[in-house]
Amino acid sequence: MKIRYLLSATVLTLTLSACAQSKFSALERQQISIEDPQIFENSETFTIDFTSGSEKDYCFPLPVGKAVMGKDYNVEIETTKGDAVKAMFAGTVRLSRNNPPFGNVIVIRHDNGLETVYGNNAENLVKSGERVKAGQTIAIVGTSRGRTCCVFAMMVNGSRINPDIIVSLRSHQLRPQTVLFQKTATWKVDVSVVKEPSIENASDNNGQWWCYPLAGAKVISAYGRRGGRQHSGTDLKTKPNDDICAAFDGEVVFSGTYYGYGNLVRIKHANGLETYYSHNSKNLVRVGDHVKAGQVIALTGRTGRATTEHLHFETRINGRYVNSNTFFDHSHHTIRLNAFKKTKDGYVIKK
Repeated sequence: MKIRYLLSATVLTLTLSACAQSKFSALERQQISIEDPQIFENSETFTIDFTSGSEKDYCFPLPVGKAVMGKDYNVEIETTKGDAVKAMFAGTVRLSRNNPPFGNVIVIRHDNGLETVYGNNAENLVKSGERVKAGQTIAIVGTSRGRTCCVFAMMVNGSRINPDIIVSLRSHQLRPQTVLFQKTATWKVDVSVVKEPSIENASDNNGQWWCYPLAGAKVISAYGRRGGRQHSGTDLKTKPNDDICAAFDGEVVFSGTYYGYGNLVRIKHANGLETYYSHNSKNLVRVGDHVKAGQVIALTGRTGRATTEHLHFETRINGRYVNSNTFFDHSHHTIRLNAFKKTKDGYVIKK
């Protein structure tokens, strides 16, 4: 019997009697990598459509963490001590235990057919068999060998898959595409994209028309008045010489030193919007360059009037300051779609 699920941030087509289990065998509660007895029971393929759903149906495990791909498709998401680890999609906790070398680890079997692994936790907050929602806190991040990070992985049928196919590790966003999962002669799984993003959203940023300017950053100074002065931008901090990315497609109209801004890159976008990126240790683009959303344009620094290495990110419309929080949710590094409208040439700000 073919069942069509509309769950989490995906549409999943499977040929099975049920997608997720509320009860698991003893081995499923102990082994990180183990076959799912139902997922390929009646068919050797299934697809997930990542172009549907809403923001509340998906969450990056550490929304402000810096993600780096390691060995065996393990992603290390670095953050600060005491940060909360979130469930990526809705699902059922299959495993929650101490399992060396991952330390305290959680495996969630999601309703869309994926499984996600969250390791190196200081404390697990959920137990095997519990239902969780996307974005629910499931653990507290741990520290190992001086590094505070979550070791994250994705699996299908116990087989590790490259998470960068599903989600952009730089922007933390799902890639808007349809993905095919196929069982091979062994219990491994082949993953392929069968439907690319539509042309109006295409860019060098893996199909996205926008990009958060500094992945993994936290806000150290918000827009608004402080100390009797108007702070015209949002200060974002990660580490020295980190990659600064263009927020949208546009043309570089200034790249150089400018008073208290230090090294500044200014990009002109459609509908009168301009973005400013300052205090850079080094600018990587020149005046006249046409850049794409997600393109690295500079490195973080403390040039100009700055007391620490950071990015001063500023947005203006027709030369007037506008709070960048109008366009970006700085807590979750996501775009505010209600600030934009879709045109034949792509997305532009609403006036």
